[in-house]
Amino acid sequence: MRLDSQNRKAPRPMSEIDPQTQTELEAAVFRRLVAHLRNRTDVQNIDLMNLAGFCRNCLSNWLKDAADEKGVPLTKDASREAVYGMPYDAWKAQHQKEASAEQQAGFAAQQAKGH
Repeated sequence: MRLDSQNRKAPRPMSEIDPQTQTELEAAVFRRLVAHLRNRTDVQNIDLMNLAGFCRNCLSNWLKDAADEKGVPLTKDASREAVYGMPYDAWKAQHQKEASAEQQAGFAAQQAKGH
């Protein structure tokens, strides 16, 4: 075990962390991101797409893709509910706003760039 100058465990780079622990850390990050997005219903998917190139739907699609790769049966609706914390249609009815012309233009510009 490496110790720092104060005899505490020294931080290690991710490349030195065992695969199981790395997977657990990554899963914790995913859960925290999903929880954060569930709490930030004011942030619209189109804003996420325009700024970051992904949104809640992307996360749910990636979750479904991962399940498919592992042979785990997961429907698109179930993966969306796992990300949104409720059925997708209910989330849209409660939180989704009509996209402004500016948001739509930004989205179209990002799509034209291949993002």
